[in-house]
Amino acid sequence: MVKKRRNNGRSKKGRGHVKPVRCVHCACMPQKDKAISRFVVRNIVDAASQRDVKEACLYESYVLPKMYNKMYYCVSCAIHSRIVRVRSKGGRRIREFTRGRNALKPNLSKQGLRRVNNS
Repeated sequence: MVKKRRNNGRSKKGRGHVKPVRCVHCACMPQKDKAISRFVVRNIVDAASQRDVKEACLYESYVLPKMYNKMYYCVSCAIHSRIVRVRSKGGRRIREFTRGRNALKPNLSKQGLRRVNNS
């Protein structure tokens, strides 16, 4: 049978079992390594009332705290809510991140990786 992905849709290498997590959209329980995870950082106070809170605050340099959430989605909910997109067969082989620190790394072609014989 044809194999669709090199990692079978999971990142479990050498582990026998992985604990499940709750999908925030439909509450199903995909395995933690298969679930699509997103880290969301938001202000506790919305933008409209943020100015009112700053004016009422006694401290001049008080920074409002932020809310940090790690969101887990099952594959079907992540596709449905457009967190990830369906990619073509050739596009599935690309394993680069589109955002974050790894987006700045240069692409190395196969020609750049070949050895040069000096004999």
